[in-house]
Amino acid sequence: MPILAEETSCFPADLFEAAAEPSHERKWWSVYTKSRQEKALARQLEGMNVPFYLPLVPQVSNVGKRPVRSLLPLFSCYVFVFANDDERVSTLSTKRVTQILCAGDQARMTSDLLNIRTLIAAGAPLTVESRLEPGKRVRVKNGALAGMEGVIVTRRGSDRLLVAMEFLQQGVSIEINDYQVEPL
Repeated sequence: MPILAEETSCFPADLFEAAAEPSHERKWWSVYTKSRQEKALARQLEGMNVPFYLPLVPQVSNVGKRPVRSLLPLFSCYVFVFANDDERVSTLSTKRVTQILCAGDQARMTSDLLNIRTLIAAGAPLTVESRLEPGKRVRVKNGALAGMEGVIVTRRGSDRLLVAMEFLQQGVSIEINDYQVEPL
């Protein structure tokens, strides 16, 4: 199956280690892009040495009769930038951005983005959840997702672990069995 060129989803590679340290200079910004401009913005930010995270998930589609694997943004029109004020202004000057918002709780934003990154790395199919619902908070007991916290929701007759991006009021869910979690 043909594979399109890999896109950088996290720049620099140690972004989350730097974001975990409290910094008054850099903050997480949620950048809302023009339609279908997420990857182009990410490439431009990398060229400008502006730290960012663009959650990408694989998707297989057919081009003619051939299956093609591509990487699509998990959250349509969003790129998460870890920038100082000068880098924020540089991001706005790309002409690919329609809105930029600072995350109020920086530690929570770092935690939410790390959770999303862990779910993507697990390789299981994810479902974007745009309507967050109250439910039972749980923690995964074992496996690749051990320690991850989320809310149990039921979709199409199966239990799913919903990991929320509170700032966006969106999240992603992954199918999970009840024996894999414990209540908080």
